[in-house]
Formats: sequence, C-alpha cells, structure tokens
Amino acid sequence: MDPLQFLSSTRLIIVAGKGGVGKTTVTATLAHLAASLGRSTLLVEVEGKGGLAELFGAPPITYDPSQLMEGIDARLITPDQALVEWLQDKGLRRLADRLVKTGALDVIATAAPGIRDILVLGRVKALVNEAAHDLIVLDTPASGHAISFLQSARGLQDAVNVGAINQQARDVIGLLTDPRLCQVVLVTMAEATPVNELVETAYALEDRVGVALGPVVVNRVLSPLASDLAPVDVAALAGKSRPKLNAADAARVAQALEFRLASETSQRSEQARLAVALPLPQVVLPALAAHALDIDDIAVLSAALAAGLTAMPAS
Repeated sequence: MDPLQFLSSTRLIIVAGKGGVGKTTVTATLAHLAASLGRSTLLVEVEGKGGLAELFGAPPITYDPSQLMEGIDARLITPDQALVEWLQDKGLRRLADRLVKTGALDVIATAAPGIRDILVLGRVKALVNEAAHDLIVLDTPASGHAISFLQSARGLQDAVNVGAINQQARDVIGLLTDPRLCQVVLVTMAEATPVNELVETAYALEDRVGVALGPVVVNRVLSPLASDLAPVDVAALAGKSRPKLNAADAARVAQALEFRLASETSQRSEQARLAVALPLPQVVLPALAAHALDIDDIAVLSAALAAGLTAMPAS
C-alpha cells in the first residue's frame, strides 16, 4: 500500500495501546510520516503528559495550538476546556466560566459517567469538521481507559435520550464509526502480555464502539543478529575477538548473545501468535538503542513505518 494512500484514507487516526508499548512514539511517528508526505497534521494530546513535545524537542503542548515542526501542529484538549467551548457555542459563556471556576464539572461527571470523555471527543469532532489540517492524530490514554474513552458516546446516548448531550453523543458516534473519518491504530510490543491485551482491546473496540481498525504497529522489534553468531560457540567467540577475550569474558558475552537470540525467537513467536489471533496487517518498527528518543529517532521510525505500509497489500 502506498503510505500516502493510507494517510489520506481517513481524517482522524486514533492511536491506542497498553501503557509502556510506545504508543506516544508511534503517534509522533505517524505525524512525522504524514508531514513528510505533505499532509498537514495536528497532534492531539488528551492527558497532558508532555511526551509528544519531548520527542520533537519542543515546549510542553498547551491548549493553544503550537508548531512542533514544519507541517505538524499540536494542542492539548482537556474536559474543562472542551466544556467551555461547547457551552460558548451554545451562547452560555458565563455559565461555562462559572462551571469551571467552581469545579462543577466534577459533579456533572459523577452524575453522568463518560461526560468528560464525550466532551473531549466532541471537541475532536469539531476539529475534524473545521478541516484546518489534512490529518489529526490522537494519542489516547492506555488501552484500559481507551475502551471506555471511545465507548463513552454510546453509554451517554443510551443514558440521555434527548437534548444537547444526546446530540453530542450521536455526533461522536458518527465520527467514530465512519472509516472515511476515523480509524484506530493499535500498538503493541511482541511480548505475551501486551499481545494478549491488544487482541482483547481490538475486539472490544470493534464490538462495543464499531470503529475501523488500521494496521497493528508492533513496536521495538529486535533486528536479527548475524547468522554466524548463532548458535553461540564460546571458544570460537574468544578466538574471533580482537583483542582476544579470556574464557570468563567470552562466556559472559556468549550469555548475552544467547539471551538476545532467545528474545528474538520469543518476539517472532508472539508476532506469529498475534497474526493468528487478530487477522490484521502488522507493521514492524525496530528497537532503537537510544534511551530517550528524539526527532532524529522519530525520523528513523518514520522511514520504517513507510516501508511497513508499502509492504502491505493495497486495499
């Protein structure tokens, strides 16, 4: 598949996955690739953790849109800010200011579970409608909350039969269930627990929310070691090294290599298991040596993402 075709096939990509699998990194990588292909992109952060901005070497993302790099803008959306804008659109600016100042949103959220999420998603829907950017990429909470986050509209639609909240819920459902407007990209690592959770999340999102799922991104996959290093021969390893290793050091190096080879085998096994459990295309991103990723690393991952999308069959 042409990467530009994928990035042009929808207006909103929602990135979801278990905490710790590199979901925010993938969000940044998608935006980088889109921008490199000429698609003006808006990154939306909803938790305010600051991870997206750090990847681009930029100041923390705020409510006011800011530019992270050429072709990529970013903004933070919180329930309080979304509520203010929603009420202002209804001509209720004073009420909006009062609700936020008094903390009344907490009371409303208790009375109507899911209202915070629907406010955020409603604001995202408005941004899609404004069409100021070719593509919006949304970094969701961790997958446990991602399901309730995306399911909130259906819950509120069932709970509130009429009025503005019901209309907001229906608008959000219309966004989430139209693949021309929205797709979800799930992120995992090739490990048992993240794969198990991703499969569960994927079916829950399809069954409960009705969203279209894009390719699965398998992050931090190890590159295969040279074939002449497997199986590990301690004596041969000591003889090949320059300067030569003593037996004890060679044994430690061999142990590390064996661990690496075992990790590779485990990853391939989990990728195969994921392919059976969830029949979606997989795009692999490599494990990088850097402890803290920066914009140069995102560029490397962007190239890998482009290669992975290109290898996918055309839809």
